[in-house]
Amino acid sequence: MNLLATTVAVFAAFSSQLGMAQDKPRVDTTENWRVATESFSRDNFKHPAWGYGHSKRVYALAKTLARADNAAVDDDVLFAAAMMHDIAAFPNWASVDKDHADKAVEILPEMLSTNGFPKEMIPAVIEAVRTHMFDRKPALPEAVYIHDADTLDWLGAIGAYRLIAIVETGENQPDAKMALGLLEQRLTQAPAGVVSHAGKRELQKRRSSLKKILTELRAQSRSFEDL
Repeated sequence: MNLLATTVAVFAAFSSQLGMAQDKPRVDTTENWRVATESFSRDNFKHPAWGYGHSKRVYALAKTLARADNAAVDDDVLFAAAMMHDIAAFPNWASVDKDHADKAVEILPEMLSTNGFPKEMIPAVIEAVRTHMFDRKPALPEAVYIHDADTLDWLGAIGAYRLIAIVETGENQPDAKMALGLLEQRLTQAPAGVVSHAGKRELQKRRSSLKKILTELRAQSRSFEDL
């Protein structure tokens, strides 16, 4: 049985727990693992597009979307997944032959356990991390909102900031014209990936915002030729 199949099988044993409310009390070590996990993210994930700031935004937006949909999600799972979902986008944990989401699935169980995260909830975190990219299909409640929050963070003004911030910052990073082309792709690609009702409502706002930014940039740069 491969890793994904194992994860799904283990998760099934605990699926009855996933409908619990966000405010259900946790073990006494909850605060400790949160501190450890957030400190790890803050100290190690330094990047203008997918660093600690992105993790914080994904967590906040995932909570907001779930609340707007009156969805029962586990806040601990949301927090852990948001803080750690991009770990394999960083050199110390990246793989040259695997997508960063798939690589994260391999390394996070042990890391979460070491930080004191409740072991019975690790499968739900892993599934949320595995499906967080816009072109993947989330199924679990927490996975849906992490996925939508991550997708939406590539749109709107924040999406423009994230991509422009990495222009020509290193090898294989886009130049300005290429970055703006990627943002235009997001306008057409991202909508198909957003799953939740609240996410779709937020999508319209962020698409409108990003369209205005790109329209003005085009007008002021001869269709990006002078960037």
